[in-house]
Amino acid sequence: MTTSVKPIPEGYHSVSPYLVIKNAAAAIEFYKKAFGARERGRMPGPDGRLMHAEIQIGDSIVMIHDEMLEYGAKSPQTLGGSPVNLFLYVPDADASFQQAVSAGAQVTMPLADMFWGDRYGKLVDPFGHEWSIATHKEDLTPEEIERRGREAMSKSAGA
Repeated sequence: MTTSVKPIPEGYHSVSPYLVIKNAAAAIEFYKKAFGARERGRMPGPDGRLMHAEIQIGDSIVMIHDEMLEYGAKSPQTLGGSPVNLFLYVPDADASFQQAVSAGAQVTMPLADMFWGDRYGKLVDPFGHEWSIATHKEDLTPEEIERRGREAMSKSAGA
């Protein structure tokens, strides 16, 4: 009997983040408090570090494992920051942003209504990963976004 295997497993999207974290178990607890994550499972290695874990935030799966320097898996804390930002769309950016801050995230850019139609702000979690939180408020044409962007840049240059 043959079965058809889906090339993208059920519940996953084409791109899924896989985070390397110092103390992945603590990060899972933080993500539960900060973003309402639901833990899908974890696989500890022989030394107790998490070799693989999965959480779900909204409709997206985020994979996590502990920093393992011996395999070249370095966390943002070891690297001195992260060049990657996780962008999280939510129904209420203000409430989600405050929930993350209350859980221990640090604000790097306060929430504001942005020229591209989102209410948007940025945070860094206690493990060094950067998060953008947004709620889409307006559907705009590319021309409207470009015009508003020019206006916003000219105002900030004059400030």
